[in-house]
Amino acid sequence: MATPGPDLGRAASFVIISTMKTTIVIPSYNEMRTLPAVLKAVAAVPMDKEVIVVDDGSRDGTREWLEKAVAAGEFPMDLKLIKHEVNKGKGGALITGFNAASGDIVIVQDADLEYDPAQIPDLVRPIEEGRADVVFGSRMLSARTYTYSHIYLAGNLFLTFLVGLLFGLKVTDSYTCYKAFRTPLLRRMKVSSTGFEIEAELSCKTAFMGLRFLELPIKYASRSRQDGKKINYKDAVKGVLKIIWLRLSLRKAALA
Repeated sequence: MATPGPDLGRAASFVIISTMKTTIVIPSYNEMRTLPAVLKAVAAVPMDKEVIVVDDGSRDGTREWLEKAVAAGEFPMDLKLIKHEVNKGKGGALITGFNAASGDIVIVQDADLEYDPAQIPDLVRPIEEGRADVVFGSRMLSARTYTYSHIYLAGNLFLTFLVGLLFGLKVTDSYTCYKAFRTPLLRRMKVSSTGFEIEAELSCKTAFMGLRFLELPIKYASRSRQDGKKINYKDAVKGVLKIIWLRLSLRKAALA
């Protein structure tokens, strides 16, 4: 079989990039202070995209503001709002967004200002070009990372170590927000975690399914507990238990 020359290879990549659509899923719970700025930044990202905001039972006016913003077309992009009547947790909000996604690629964007949406095109490009199935944006690979708590950092490093130990995934930041997936493969994962432990589940199932995985450095500026950061030590414990449970249950299913 003949091998395409360099020009044909570049042309094929261009066709793939120009025809793929990205769904950006934004879980939001009481984020009225930061969500307008995040949506403005997402709208400015030059790519073919749809944006799904899942309001997870907010009680601070976020939902009412979102309803008016969507109705008025305040943001020049394909913007959808899905509402949970009660708070289901970050994982529950993400699952709702994943199920509603129509794009070829899905990536998560938090509703706070810790992650810069301008980084999204670089994160999805390896998937568009056919070089990866899953891309994580790693805070650990970047010199432009600022965390408010060394305890939080240590917890993340331990959870990441555990994913690597039990699943063999060469990952430096398993709990990063920025995770991008080919949509059909993400749906095959059938994730079920409703809390922050969904980050562990996505990482473990990426490894278990043998997906082509890449990490890229990202810039990150953590907010403090006073500024509204919600993850805590209880979520770290749930993450450890989830990783161990997945190791046992997935292995049992594979052997069945």
